[in-house]
Amino acid sequence: MKKIVLHACCAPCASYPIELLIKDNFKPVVFFYNPNIFPYKEYKIRRDELEKYCSKIGIDFFEDRYDIKEFYKLTKEYKDEPEKGKRCSVCFNLRLQKTAEFAKENCIDFFTTTLTVSPHKNSNQIFEQGHLVAVKTGVEFLEYNFKKNDGYKISRQIARENNMYAQKYCGCMYSMR
Repeated sequence: MKKIVLHACCAPCASYPIELLIKDNFKPVVFFYNPNIFPYKEYKIRRDELEKYCSKIGIDFFEDRYDIKEFYKLTKEYKDEPEKGKRCSVCFNLRLQKTAEFAKENCIDFFTTTLTVSPHKNSNQIFEQGHLVAVKTGVEFLEYNFKKNDGYKISRQIARENNMYAQKYCGCMYSMR
């Protein structure tokens, strides 16, 4: 099996992508880097739930530091943008850049993200940022549109079966509106 770094935002969104990547003969390494999540209490709940799930199913879990100041610095000029606007592209780029850097540091050739499982996210917008990061880092971004074939529905079912915490908003302060 080839290793792939899977950027993950939470346990429910990671559940189905992990299963699909394994079926596609990958060994996922889950990477949690989400400095956009607000407030910090929410960040900890999502991180802990994901770490617990990864432990339960035998998947390696890694976390990078929480740096909401970096997120705000990069997105402040786009704070009034609607969801799926420029702010989201900047946020995706920030998180995927860290993911690709982690992959490169650990000699893993591929990366992808669970962000495409959400029906509230534009997969093409995420893919665009993934490919921009891939060019910069030399790590191959694999396009997985995890919402296809009922991916979102399946991930929610897995979440219910495992009594996972499921948040009510994307994560950033702006998406709480």
